[in-house]
Amino acid sequence: SDHMENIYGYLMKYTNLVTGWQYRFFVLNNEAGLLEYFVNEQSRHLKPRGTLQLAGAVISPSDEDSHTFTVNAASGEQYKLRATDAKERQHWVSRLQICTQHHTEAIGKNNPPLKSRSFSLASQGSANSPGVQRRPSQNAISFFSVGHHRLPTGKRVPIMQPDHLVDVREMMSRAEGQQRDLIRSIECLPVSGHLTSLDQDLLMLKATSMATMNCLNDCFHILQLQHASQQKGSLPAGTTISWLEPKISLANHFKNGAAQNFPAEINKPASVREEQSIADPCQLTREPEEINSDEELEDICDDKEDDLGAVEEQRSVILHLLSQLKLGMDLTRVVLPTFILEKRSLLEMYADFMSHPDLFLAITNGTTPEERMIRFVEYYLTSFHEGRKGAIAKKPYNPIIGETFHCSWRMPKRDVAADAGSNLSAHSPSEQATQSKDMEDQAELDYYTVKFVAEQVSHHPPVSGFYAECVERKMCVNAHVWTKSKFLGMSIGVTMVGEGLLSLLEHGEEYTFSLPCAYARSILTVPWVELGGKVNINCAKTGYSASINFHTKPFYGGKLHRVTGEVKQNVTNTVVCRVQGEWNSLLEFTYSSGETKCVDLTKLSVTRKRVRPLEKQGPFESRKLWQHVTESLRDGDIDKATEHKRALEERQRNEERIRAETETPWCTKYFLKEGDGWVYHKPLWKTVSAVQTQQMDTN
Repeated sequence: SDHMENIYGYLMKYTNLVTGWQYRFFVLNNEAGLLEYFVNEQSRHLKPRGTLQLAGAVISPSDEDSHTFTVNAASGEQYKLRATDAKERQHWVSRLQICTQHHTEAIGKNNPPLKSRSFSLASQGSANSPGVQRRPSQNAISFFSVGHHRLPTGKRVPIMQPDHLVDVREMMSRAEGQQRDLIRSIECLPVSGHLTSLDQDLLMLKATSMATMNCLNDCFHILQLQHASQQKGSLPAGTTISWLEPKISLANHFKNGAAQNFPAEINKPASVREEQSIADPCQLTREPEEINSDEELEDICDDKEDDLGAVEEQRSVILHLLSQLKLGMDLTRVVLPTFILEKRSLLEMYADFMSHPDLFLAITNGTTPEERMIRFVEYYLTSFHEGRKGAIAKKPYNPIIGETFHCSWRMPKRDVAADAGSNLSAHSPSEQATQSKDMEDQAELDYYTVKFVAEQVSHHPPVSGFYAECVERKMCVNAHVWTKSKFLGMSIGVTMVGEGLLSLLEHGEEYTFSLPCAYARSILTVPWVELGGKVNINCAKTGYSASINFHTKPFYGGKLHRVTGEVKQNVTNTVVCRVQGEWNSLLEFTYSSGETKCVDLTKLSVTRKRVRPLEKQGPFESRKLWQHVTESLRDGDIDKATEHKRALEERQRNEERIRAETETPWCTKYFLKEGDGWVYHKPLWKTVSAVQTQQMDTN
């Protein structure tokens, strides 16, 4: 049919954070079931730069915008593509889906059963793969030999306990690793010869191995449901599950954006009635508020998340939650149980990344572009350790739209001039003398003030904006982050989509940077946090850049929390600094001069932030907004904390529904939408520019 004709044309393909999007010429070969791409149309007669087998692939329009879509091959390889408009995207998606369905069905219908072969694919895999290390003599066919056993009549299947389910999940994780190794081994075969990567039997093996893993995941899902239902007796079909308090229908439990009907609660605490009766934020003042830092007091809260108690007690609830989730499921709209929450908002967590203001302020003290870039990298790598509260991975509160958080830090000038400079970068005597003179010329205050403000600017998708500045040092940082969380089996992955911009106005330099992904691992036992992914820092003016890799722990061996990176001069491609170590303990920097330096993050001094007392905070400031949830969690009253949390979420949903019905747009308070990002309404670079212009006019 016409739908099976080959199509071709230019699409943008996302390569990586450094290269970004690039135009490539794509060809959909319907007959072969291949999606190929070339550098341009003129090179179409050459070998393709890349090829994806469409049999078993999944074609998904992206929710980021109306132009982007992804092609996820059965091998695990992914192409992220962008069309020129929504119509062109729909054209490509439709044709790709038709081709994919045709070739997937053809594999099942037209290929004979697999034959046993004597060759061993396992021996061609990676030396570090689970399959090679555990069963080196095993061939590819025996990776998934499944036996079927009939249970004796009348015998009841034993109910597996949580520990057993953990073991099953770990075994399945190993099997998934072996399956990935199998696919890689097949794809490493040559494209011609006696045994090729396009062999029909091997393509069939790839498809059936994927189907087998899906079946095993479904079986595991059934075991979880069975265990959850046996905790307090079997539950009849269609019943509602008591999720702590109150009873919530599972059908509605995951519809976070829809209104839910709960039983009438006659004796609601006054604080809950207060939370539900606060007016629409847009009916309150949405004018930016100038926070007087003199009203802020040194923070005395120290809510370390080292207590496993609630998590241990509620393990069956976690199991039940996991049974409702599917691999890759977006958790943005999933209401998570209260006992896994940290006692702070996500907005406050971003502020805690600024807990070393001395290192932040010392960036602009660098005398050369190279030194300033290195200082920024050093500060960047020391910020994540204090951002985590304790060893146990818990989830901060999801900020309510319109929620804000304000704080500040006071840093003695002598500490920035001496300690930060000598601890993290080498200074010459002449440089130190110059810095001392600069300090004497500062205002009569003997400390610098770093101010911070964050705001939740969007609910769906969840986007936060945050901004920090030091007027005296003429430096500021602006960032926006969209948190995308996904269920990964025994882990939860959070991607930080967005970009930050550090401005050093004294030097006229801007540094763009991104954030790593975060993973909550071992969520059924002792949950812990791991960072992963590659981030980049760039300064276009100076030509210096940094590439930092946060390494996730490999399946076998390897260290936890490992990070490596390098700073280079792009014009000469010269590496001027290398870094390695662990982002939460010890970092080692090696400079081009041969000098090395170690930084023990556990011994770095932490400057406590300053926050206004609750009685002086507005109703939508984080601590005031979540105070009853936080107090209940501190008291160990999970039911009460859940009730307060639900009241806030109900109010947010009702306000969102009213705005949709009245077509009233949301009005932000501190941040303005600019392109794809969010920018503070009064950034320092605009203020300084305005002052300089005014001075020039006066002169």
